[in-house]
Parts: sequence; structure tokens; C-alpha cells
Amino acid sequence: MTDMAGFAPKHFQWQAADGVATIRLNRPDRKNPLTFDSYAELRDTFRALPYASDIHAVVFASNGGNFCSGGDVHDIIGPLVAMEMKDLLAFTRMTGDLVKAMLHCTKPVIAAVDGIAAGAGAIITMASDLRLATPEAKCAFLFNRVGLAGADMGACAMLPRIIGQGRAAELLYTGRAMGAEEGLAWGYWNALHPAESLEAEAMKLAGRIAAGPTFANGITKTQLNQEWNMSLDQAIESEAQAQAICMQTKDFERAYHAFVAKEKPVFAGD
Repeated sequence: MTDMAGFAPKHFQWQAADGVATIRLNRPDRKNPLTFDSYAELRDTFRALPYASDIHAVVFASNGGNFCSGGDVHDIIGPLVAMEMKDLLAFTRMTGDLVKAMLHCTKPVIAAVDGIAAGAGAIITMASDLRLATPEAKCAFLFNRVGLAGADMGACAMLPRIIGQGRAAELLYTGRAMGAEEGLAWGYWNALHPAESLEAEAMKLAGRIAAGPTFANGITKTQLNQEWNMSLDQAIESEAQAQAICMQTKDFERAYHAFVAKEKPVFAGD
């Protein structure tokens, strides 16, 4: 296990305190687009998080009134037009690897979305475990509008599971923006908060998760993702094994003794 509190990425902002890491894309003047380098560094960061003993939850925050406008038109879209198929496939696999890394990082990820979350920015919100937004937030899976399929970075698999097949199909076929109230009604957003309190609410939620039984939370995240591909019988058996593992932790024992003593348990993640 390693510590990541002192991590210093080159292509996005990183802060860590009290078990919670905060990530922000750092190009607010252009609504925080992604570049080849920021994609790769985000992927590598989420790949490292399972081994971070001091990080228990992640907030992917907005910056300057926007979340992420997707791939940078000049730094990504332009070069892609000139690439051969082999290089294009290497790029699309790399972007998909970011989603895989987010799903497998074992730490709950909270997206705190103000303003625009478009294209790959929308995908990052989709790949997060929990999603908070402002009433002004707009989320657009706009690949169709630039001549691409809605099948991008797992959208055709994941988005229907969050909001339903018909709603996902509409967004992916049209590329239109999903408004905040609409997304809340569809179950995409967990809650809406005013812009001035959005990040505080995200940190409060992350802090609550980080103060919980973090080993067990990692198991929960793993099961939520793995059980998509299981039959019901397989899922029940997998959960039986997962829960038996959690019953061997000291946190489970701590919770029992706290209950007997009529105290609130203090978890340590072991």
C-alpha cells in the first residue's frame, strides 16, 4: 500500500485531506476540456488508487463554473481526424481504460457537476458512483452531434442501467443535453444543490463514506460492478463470499462492541 496525499499530477489539480481526494480539471477558461495527457494521467491515477491506503473516497469536482467540456477540439479532435485506424483504436481503448480504472479503483467516486458535462465529461459523471449537480448543470452525451456513435467509453452499457433503455437511447441518438431537473427525475443525479454549496455537500458525502468501513465499501463497489454480468444465483453466492470476508474484519467486530456499549462505532478500515 502507498500514500497518495502528496501526489502532484501534471495535468489536473489534486487535493487530499481526511481520506478524501479532490480532482479538478484545470482549464476553466475553456470549460475544462480533456487532452491526450490528462486522459492518460487520470487513467493512471485511478489505477493507482486501489493501493492508496490514505484515500477512501474521491470527489471529481467542477472548476470555474463547469465540469468538463469533453475532448479538446484542437488538442484531440483535430489530431484524431488525421490518424490511421490503428492509432484511433489505441486512443479509444485508452479512453475506455479511464472508465475501467474508475470502476475498479475500489474507492467510491462522487461527481460534483456545475455547468457543462459534455462528451467524455458526461462519461466521467456516468462512471462515478454518486452524482451531485447544480440546477444549472447540463449533461450531454453529444457524440452523435459530431458524427460519432453513442457507443463511447461504455455509454451503451452503463447509461441504460442508470436511467433506463429508452431514455438512454434518446440521449445517445440525439446528443441533446439532459437538464438537471430532468436528470434528477430520471435518477441520474442523486441530488441537486446550489452552486455555492455543491462542493461542500459533495465533501460532506465523501467524508461520511470515508469515515465508514472503508474495506467493506471497497467490497460494495466491486460487487456493484461485477454483478452486472452475473445470474441471480451467482450474485447471491458472490455476495455470501464477500460478506463472509467482511465479517473477518476488525471493523465488523468494532461495530458489534459499539452496539453493545450503545456507542457509535469508529471504523479504521481493517
